[in-house]
Amino acid sequence: MSEFQKVARAAKDAARLLAPLPRAPKDRALRGIADALTARAEEIVAANAEDVARARESGTAEAMIDRLRLDVDRVAKIAQAVREVADLPDPVGEVVRGSTLPNGLELRQLRVPLGVVGIIYEGRPNVTVDAAALCLKSGNAALLRGSSSAYASNTVLVRVMQEALAGTEVPAGAVQLVPGLSRDSVKEMMRARGLVDVLVPRGGASLINSVVEESTVPVIETGVGNCHVYVDADADQEMALRILVNAKAQRPSVCNAAETLLVHAAIAAEFVPKALAALREAGVTVHGDPAIAAYGDDVVPATEEDFTVEYLSLDIAAAVVDSLDEAVAHITRYGSAHTDAIITRSQPAARRFVALVDSAAVAVNASTRFTDGGEFGFGAEIGISTQKLHARGPMGLPELTSTKWVYTGDGQIRS
Repeated sequence: MSEFQKVARAAKDAARLLAPLPRAPKDRALRGIADALTARAEEIVAANAEDVARARESGTAEAMIDRLRLDVDRVAKIAQAVREVADLPDPVGEVVRGSTLPNGLELRQLRVPLGVVGIIYEGRPNVTVDAAALCLKSGNAALLRGSSSAYASNTVLVRVMQEALAGTEVPAGAVQLVPGLSRDSVKEMMRARGLVDVLVPRGGASLINSVVEESTVPVIETGVGNCHVYVDADADQEMALRILVNAKAQRPSVCNAAETLLVHAAIAAEFVPKALAALREAGVTVHGDPAIAAYGDDVVPATEEDFTVEYLSLDIAAAVVDSLDEAVAHITRYGSAHTDAIITRSQPAARRFVALVDSAAVAVNASTRFTDGGEFGFGAEIGISTQKLHARGPMGLPELTSTKWVYTGDGQIRS
């Protein structure tokens, strides 16, 4: 039995014990984890310093190092996030729907845990704790495979959580770190059908595509965000400028940041110069088609690839379109089905855009940055699903459950 199989089987065994637990012991365990993280913050930060030092030696960009780095304050925020998960409603056992059939059978559809949830993710060690907390609250065992760049941090974080669970009703084996630094363990994880019930990849396009294409375990595809802001002919232009700058520049390195601006040709002459000035002031480089470039000497000529890329930086692609339907066609061709927004005062235009754009979230007169579990009022999220099966959009606790049908009778038999 490989090292991966050992931890996966331990997670599977723990999932069976965890699934029937009511809310109270899970909440106590989560609060114990939060307290342990706070108490052992210095130990966690010391391990993280090893990862940061290795990253600097290897020439990792400072932006990526910042995502990797932990300090006492960041550990305290991670612990607080765990306490907030403990405060959320428990989805397990919720009756989704039910009825009494004509033959007297009482029928209920109940939320139940998925089982063993494998998370493959890059960089940020806070995901180690966030994912584990969400899995525990929803009755699932967490099988965690972070990047090699955060291995020392993740090892300590998982040890702290497992030791905090010891002595609680939640089995310590419900949080497992996949051992090893090589890609072999990732391949084993993707082939562990029967041991792992579902995989959730969190990271860049290459990671997500690799897991989707190579895994025999069911995958919930998350998060690449080529998000669009379409400014309609009947837009409030000042509103459009505020939304555009917020969607692009408020936090450009996240999946719900805008990556493409589309402007209706009827207002291009008036709106595009104002948009270019506002984006320039925010430090954004515009990669524009010829119609956009005509309004600014500093516009970078856009290539086909510019409209497909998730920049995650202060860059945006931009194009002029002749109609709402042309904007929708552009989004359909180049978008990633994450979040797309229309800015318009026309209710018919808004309704048509919402009906035609096939994305996990569609915004009307609002920033794309609101596609987030916390902003939607779900609490924490495991990721943002861009697929159509099981879960779509921000994935909170209910999305980490499946359902089972229970029917109760008093001796009925089928004729």
